[in-house]
Amino acid sequence: MGLKERREREREERKRQILAAARSLLFAEGLQATSINKIAKSAELGVGTIYFYFASKEEIFAALQEEGIDLLYNKIKKSLERVNRPEELLKTIARVYLDFSRDNKDYFDIINYFLSSPGVLFSENLKGQIDQRGNRVISLLVSAVEAGIASRDFREVDARKFAMMFWAALHGLILFKKLRTTMLRDEDYHALVSDSVDYLVNSLNRDLHVAQR
Repeated sequence: MGLKERREREREERKRQILAAARSLLFAEGLQATSINKIAKSAELGVGTIYFYFASKEEIFAALQEEGIDLLYNKIKKSLERVNRPEELLKTIARVYLDFSRDNKDYFDIINYFLSSPGVLFSENLKGQIDQRGNRVISLLVSAVEAGIASRDFREVDARKFAMMFWAALHGLILFKKLRTTMLRDEDYHALVSDSVDYLVNSLNRDLHVAQR
């Protein structure tokens, strides 16, 4: 291995070290309580070293956000390899996201924090960078809708607009889980989610839509 390759590997390892420390602190103490000084102490590095790799705390958070989105994207992509029918593609994406919110709750919480955080948390540049990652996930939904339209299983709709609506509804349903002991105390939460996903998917059904006209 040459000197250049070794230095590049060391740089990547150092970045992973910083992100691992930031991730651990973030999940244990929350975004607001996590500081560059705490990250440096946890990673056993100097503050100057942290700033050599990341310009700000927000840039570290953005990197963690991208990490979570990439994990979600890869989980969805892998699950879709075994599915063909358009309606099942949409239901599979919904199921994987629900599972992700449970099995990878820390990453889901990071994603949710980004979605609900004030604009001042991330610069426009960082927001655009994260949006590019998020669009990869949305593109899987768009492709599923377009496949259904092409096969004439789905009626003609704006695929991207439907994908955004579907994702927003799904994310909201996941957040509703917090209300299981209050507003949804007498409701079957899992049935509510399943019925909601079925309703959204059925709204695309070409034959059903024609029959109801």
